[in-house]
Amino acid sequence: MKFELNAQARTLQGSGASRRLRRAGKVPGIIYGGDAAPQAIELDHNDLLLDMKKEAFHASILVISVDGKKQQALLRDTQMHAYKPQILHVDFQRVSATEELHIMVPLHFINEDTAPGVKLSGGLVNHVLTEVDVQCLPKNLPEFIEVDVGALEVGESIHLSQLKLPKGVKLTHEDDDSLVVGVVGRGGGAEEGEEGEAAEGEAAA
Repeated sequence: MKFELNAQARTLQGSGASRRLRRAGKVPGIIYGGDAAPQAIELDHNDLLLDMKKEAFHASILVISVDGKKQQALLRDTQMHAYKPQILHVDFQRVSATEELHIMVPLHFINEDTAPGVKLSGGLVNHVLTEVDVQCLPKNLPEFIEVDVGALEVGESIHLSQLKLPKGVKLTHEDDDSLVVGVVGRGGGAEEGEEGEAAEGEAAA
């Protein structure tokens, strides 16, 4: 999915100028990085809010047109109002086609209902991670990484080292093998189930 944002250069800065922009339906922001100097910009609030509701927007290379000049960038930070659906400020970082990115990419879990541990044993899928930190060139950046849990039994799990990463994509911390997802029994975790079975065996003996 491609996103193109229209922005204008922002000349007036400061809290007073930012409040006036917000009252006019605009969002103050900044685009920085690369060989160019940081540039203060303003964007249409409602258009940006709609884009931000889409998951892919947060893990995509964005095209930002500032007064007609296009730049590629990533969304790096967003300040939101404490209780209103209002964006107060946004930060974008320019990207280079030859420099690797570090970015969080969402995980999409598939085949949960057909996993033996769920379908046959009545277990529950336990999502430990919902996104991972990856490193790649902009051309290889995936919108999401798919995790197939269709073969999991109760007590089985998938760790970071077992993820199938797209070509050109690697995990930022390759020595980290954290748990990503697992299937647990409804009465508790897999360990509790194993302890229960052992106790029953001792009683029978």
